[in-house]
Amino acid sequence: MTSTPYTVADVMTTRVIAVTPATGFKDIAAAMERWKVTALPVVEGEGRVVGVVSEADLLPKEEFHEHRPGLIEQMRRLGDTAKAGSTRAEDLMSAPAVTIRPDATLPQAARLMADRRIKRLPVVDADGTLKGIVSRADLLKVFLRTDEDLTAEIRRTVVERLFPLSHEAVRITVSHGVATLTGEVKDRNLIPLAERLTHSVEGIVDVHCRLRAPTAA
Repeated sequence: MTSTPYTVADVMTTRVIAVTPATGFKDIAAAMERWKVTALPVVEGEGRVVGVVSEADLLPKEEFHEHRPGLIEQMRRLGDTAKAGSTRAEDLMSAPAVTIRPDATLPQAARLMADRRIKRLPVVDADGTLKGIVSRADLLKVFLRTDEDLTAEIRRTVVERLFPLSHEAVRITVSHGVATLTGEVKDRNLIPLAERLTHSVEGIVDVHCRLRAPTAA
């Protein structure tokens, strides 16, 4: 009934800076600084993602630089102390990497980020080859669609399809992503569906449905 949902492929960044398992600590830190990113995919071979190295993976070296943790602290933070002594991406990275496919929907990507508490996801194909990266900011791009674009999609994919006989009587306005539907339609039972489908249009922030139907005699 509605148009095809936006997918990760629609918003992801295709120019991705990655490192290999053999990349050294300083080169990783330099790449993060140069490209203003907080995490880098780790790839091997023809681009297969094997892990992700983030700022959090590098911080233990700085944290333990001035003092050596005691035995109890070492036991409690075994992973961090191991990373503090590492110099290559293969020892620093988090693996296996949490990844997502290009055809995943934006809600699926957002849910995965929230569940894993991460800010960005490597995008891979069926073979695990790196195709791009999607961040929290990328997921918000749909909310940059113009009100005119949203109005046209609501009319085309919701109103005209649900109300083929009375769609011309429906007025659609969108202001700052908030859609308002007013007018009279022939089928009262379709009004709640029109509201739900308008909510599902990518980029819509809220919906005010003021459609009405003739009162039965």
